[in-house]
Amino acid sequence: MHQHAHPAPATDSPPPGSLAESLRRLPVSRLAGALAALWLLSGVYVIRTEQQAVLTTFGALSNDQAMPGVGWHWPWPVGQVYKLKVRELKRAFIGGELADEANALPADPVLSQFLSGDQNILNVRAVVQYSIAEPANYLFRSADVDLAVANAVEATLERQISTRAVDEVLTTEKIAIQEEVRRQSQELIDRHGLGVVLSTVNIRSVTPPAEAADAFRDVASARADSARIVNEAEGYANDILPRARGQAQQMLSASHGYRERRIQQARGDAARFEKLASEYARNPDVTRSRLFLETMEEILPRLRKTIVDEGGNLDLNIIRRDSSRQSSLP
Repeated sequence: MHQHAHPAPATDSPPPGSLAESLRRLPVSRLAGALAALWLLSGVYVIRTEQQAVLTTFGALSNDQAMPGVGWHWPWPVGQVYKLKVRELKRAFIGGELADEANALPADPVLSQFLSGDQNILNVRAVVQYSIAEPANYLFRSADVDLAVANAVEATLERQISTRAVDEVLTTEKIAIQEEVRRQSQELIDRHGLGVVLSTVNIRSVTPPAEAADAFRDVASARADSARIVNEAEGYANDILPRARGQAQQMLSASHGYRERRIQQARGDAARFEKLASEYARNPDVTRSRLFLETMEEILPRLRKTIVDEGGNLDLNIIRRDSSRQSSLP
């Protein structure tokens, strides 16, 4: 009795009815056409409203400002679509990330050290905000635009700090430094064609090294005391000087008035004397008698008088009593 061995079914054959089986049975031309259609369909792209795209064909730039919407471009590897958020503000950190930033790494103190114009070391940290202005340049002019922007701003910041004294950097010149760094950094970025525009350069922290912090605080406190004393002195001067000027003006006005009165009085006395002199020249006896009587009328009311009859006796006790009463009066 013979047993016939049946051959095992082939394991590499696709199961009947599967997609692979259907494709295997298609003619090569139809399969190639389907693959070409799928490849061409993959070239459809969608650009959102906050985006802008750059299109390349065989590596060459074909459109550097593809606007939001639906479009088609040659699929990879013939073409490629780069989508960028041109309105998004990007940030770069100078001197290391700040401690209050999310996911901030521990900063290297050496990265934040800058040398001022008077040979003092300062720890400076700044944040730069920028956006994409020319997408094609942003993509192809530099391998790492973020690093290039940070290096440009850092170099410009170092030049600005090196031309100023430490007191100016810590106090009055901070805003001027920020604006000058932004302007000069933008010029440097434009010369290299990085395709970005700087929005702000914000110096977030300017501190002396930890070893000299106490001395810096003492100097700042002394400077604040000096400014306070100067302000108080200026306030006192502003108060006392107007009053002194007012009193001086008042005294000057009074002296002018007194001078005018004395001049007018002297002129009046001179005019009266000239008139009396002319009268005396014409009638000496009459004028002499009139002047005597007028003088007596002026003098006698101010004198204490005792009238004694010609033939009578004078009682001296009256004079003594009057003298005692006058001396006892306050």
